[in-house]
Amino acid sequence: MESIAGFFRKTGVKRTIIFGLIILILFSVRSMMNLILLTFIFSFLMNGLVKFTTARIKLNRTILILLLYAFIVSLLTVGIVKYLPVITIEISQLIRQISNFSFKSYDNAIVNFIESIIASNQITAYLEDGFSFLLKSFSDISKTSVQVLIALLLSLFFLLEKPRLLEFTGKFKHSKIAPFYREIEYFGRKFSRTFGKVIEAQFIIALINTFLTVIVLMILGFPQIIGLSIMVFFLGLIPVAGVIISLIPLTLIAFTIGGFLTVIYLFVAIMIIHAIEAYILNPKLMSSKTDLPVFYTFIVLIFSQHFFGVWGLIIGIPVFVFLLDILDVTDKPAESLNNSEDKEAI
Repeated sequence: MESIAGFFRKTGVKRTIIFGLIILILFSVRSMMNLILLTFIFSFLMNGLVKFTTARIKLNRTILILLLYAFIVSLLTVGIVKYLPVITIEISQLIRQISNFSFKSYDNAIVNFIESIIASNQITAYLEDGFSFLLKSFSDISKTSVQVLIALLLSLFFLLEKPRLLEFTGKFKHSKIAPFYREIEYFGRKFSRTFGKVIEAQFIIALINTFLTVIVLMILGFPQIIGLSIMVFFLGLIPVAGVIISLIPLTLIAFTIGGFLTVIYLFVAIMIIHAIEAYILNPKLMSSKTDLPVFYTFIVLIFSQHFFGVWGLIIGIPVFVFLLDILDVTDKPAESLNNSEDKEAI
C-alpha cells in the first residue's frame, strides 16, 4: 500500500494525471473553446502591447490599458460598419473569379498540364470551400462579434486586475489543494512561454507578410486588394502551409490579369517575402523555440485540422511546441542539458 502511495507521489506521475484532468476538463467545455482561445490570445497579445508601450511612454497603466482597448474597439467598429460590406463583396467576387477560371482560352502544353492537375485534385473545389467558410464567418457576424466582444471584455478585466489576480491566485499555494496548484502553475508557465509566444510570433509575422504582400499585389495591379489582404493574413497564421495555400488563388489571378510574366513576378516577390520570414523574422521572434522540420509541421497541421477544424491550423503548431516543452525536447545540445541538470541538482 505504501509503495502505491509512493508511486502516486512521484512528480512525473502527478503531472501526468493532472495534465490528463486538464485535457478532460477542456474536452468537456469544447463548445466554449472559441471564447477560451480568443480570451487567451487577446489577453496575451494585449499584455505584450501594454508592456511594450509602458516601456516607452510614461503613463498610468490603467489609463494606458483603457486607451488601447478604446482604440482597438474603435477600429473594429469602423471596420465592421464601413468595410465589412466591401469585404463581403470582394470575397464573393474572388470566389466567382477563381471558380469560373478556365484555361481553355490558353492553347499551351504547360497550361493544359496545369489544368489537368487542378481538375484531378479538385483544387478549385477546395479553394471555393475555403473562401465560402471565410465568407460565412463574416456573414455570421452576430455570433462572431458577440464572442469577440466577450473575449475583449474578459481580457480587459484580466489586464486591469492583473496584480490583484496574481495576489489572490497565489493564496492557493498554501491551501489544501497546494499540490494541485503547483502543477497547474507549472503547466501555466510552460503554456504562456511556448503557446503564447508562438501565437504572438505568428501574428506579428502574418501582419508583416500581409503588409509586404499587399504592396506587391498593388504594384502588380491585382483586384479586390482588401479581400486578398484578409485571405493572406489568415493564411499567414498557418506556418509554412499558409504560404503554399495562398499561392494557389494568387497564381490563378496573376495568370488571368497578366499571363506567365505576372506569375513569375509574383513567385519572385513571394520567395523574397518568404526568405525575409524564414531568415529574419523567424530567428528573431522564435529563436528560443524548437525549430520544427517541415515534415513535422505538415503532419501536425493535418492532424490538428482533422481534430480541431480551422482552429487547429492556427493553434496546432503552438500546442505541439508546448507539448515538446513539457517533454523537455529542445534544440540545446545534450552536453548543455546535462550541465544545466547538474546545476539544478546542486
